[in-house]
Amino acid sequence: MEEKNLQVVVIGGVACGPKAAARIKRLNPEAQVTIIEKGELLSYAGCGLPFYISGQIHDYKELMCTSTGVVRDTHYFKMVKDITVYNKTLAESIDRKNKTVKAVEISTGKSFELKYDKLVLATGGEPVIPPIKGIDLKGVNFLSTVEDARKIRDQEMYLKGKHAVIIGGGLIGIEVTESFVRQGMKVTLIEKMDRVLPALLDTEIAYHVHNELQANGVNLILNDSVVSINGDDQGNVKSVTTQNTQIPADLVLIAIGTKPNVKLAKEAGLTIGPTGAIAVNELLQTSDTDIYAGGDCVENKNVINGKPIFAPMGSTANKHGRVIADNICGRKSIFKGVLGTAICKVFNMNIARTGLTEKQAKDGGYDFITILNPAPDRAHYHPDAKLIIIKLIVDKKKRNILGAQIVGPGDVAKRIDVIANTICTGATIDDIVSSDLAYAPPFSPALDNVIVAAHIAQNKIDGITKSISPIEVKSKIDNNEDFILLDVRSPQEYEQIRIDDPRVVLIPLGKLRESLDKLNKNKEIIAFCKISLRGYEAQRILEGAGFAHGKFLDGGVICWPYKKIINE
Repeated sequence: MEEKNLQVVVIGGVACGPKAAARIKRLNPEAQVTIIEKGELLSYAGCGLPFYISGQIHDYKELMCTSTGVVRDTHYFKMVKDITVYNKTLAESIDRKNKTVKAVEISTGKSFELKYDKLVLATGGEPVIPPIKGIDLKGVNFLSTVEDARKIRDQEMYLKGKHAVIIGGGLIGIEVTESFVRQGMKVTLIEKMDRVLPALLDTEIAYHVHNELQANGVNLILNDSVVSINGDDQGNVKSVTTQNTQIPADLVLIAIGTKPNVKLAKEAGLTIGPTGAIAVNELLQTSDTDIYAGGDCVENKNVINGKPIFAPMGSTANKHGRVIADNICGRKSIFKGVLGTAICKVFNMNIARTGLTEKQAKDGGYDFITILNPAPDRAHYHPDAKLIIIKLIVDKKKRNILGAQIVGPGDVAKRIDVIANTICTGATIDDIVSSDLAYAPPFSPALDNVIVAAHIAQNKIDGITKSISPIEVKSKIDNNEDFILLDVRSPQEYEQIRIDDPRVVLIPLGKLRESLDKLNKNKEIIAFCKISLRGYEAQRILEGAGFAHGKFLDGGVICWPYKKIINE
């Protein structure tokens, strides 16, 4: 039920806050809604900042516009939405007993109080600032706001051909890497883990991102940490020192992660969850039922395992805003949680993921299988067909998908969305294979890549196929185990690219049946081809001929993330 003259104060004016405020006014036009925002700019698309840095978006105001080109500023909110906005204003404290917010105008220092019936905290996240010497030097940057992006763009005007060092291989670091290269800079990306996007991707998927970065001239440094940022006599950055090397730098971007901005909530005595973000229930209420919170300052529930997760994302923040508004206006609305679904691109590589990684599934105690499915994203004969690689992590007993990762120059977006929706609805791989997905050669193979991936998972769980992951094969190689790597491609393919190991035996698939006497039945034989479709056929031939230890290599040569011999 609508409450007449409801007073709502929203702290935070970027994503969740404006979304909640605007919907509250639509649902309850008589409500008095006020937004407090510490920055000057409002309701901007923070996820578009890397594309402003790259020059693809010419004017930062485009990030603040509606789809019709109207800038969402204080005048817009007042005249169109009937929402009062105090920008360049800091919310200093919350008096929960008297239900007031104390705020101060940053430019004048003038303090004032606002009363509320309902309060919305949308204080967002803030960059993690590491304790690195030299972090205050001129030319060292973070990327969280439009102001940050404008500062970087101003520097870039004078840095074409010079050196940029990005510290951190997460989403921001990856996207800005391409932006800097587009601006003609020489880029080094440093990640302390063994792969980029370490919280989002498994090793064999991240490998393809590494290749794409290096193919575009990026100096990629993994398994290394920054010790110091070094400056000249004028306080300008000049180099970055890691544990293993030193890199020249005219500009540094620190992008090692985001943490929730919970200072105000913590000082008000609200419960902070185990992730360090504000704890909320399914209605997005905090521990004070008159205070709601959403966006990058709150923790969410992981849909798969029900555990708290900190997964800041602009799309989630906007969903939060709507749910908060509904509940404030008496329309019960529930936020069920997130999967950590994410998508990005770097150069010609598209990257998407959802759910659990293989490591997270192991740590969670799940009994699961993994599959790799490299294939064209549309009919193989169509001129626009491009490769995508799907990795699925599937629960053996329940047969539901726990997680997925997709990379490649082809269309990964619609596939990750299908899989995310499958997880949310509780569908199994057996449900997926009968999904009536759209098909025409310019858009998809006759059996979409997701359906084929589900077929592979069915075959593996049902014992029809016996496959092995590249990581497991590499472990066998490193342990010097005695087995055969059976390459069933043509001699021409073998000469072009092959796995670099003495265990490799070349027998083209068409000659395998007549060559079975050349193989040792007592040895483990792992067959493979380009994408392991022929490898699967070979495994079935071997099993039919009484070879008890035949398997095929998941994903074939394309998905082999280790040393290969390549002849152009």
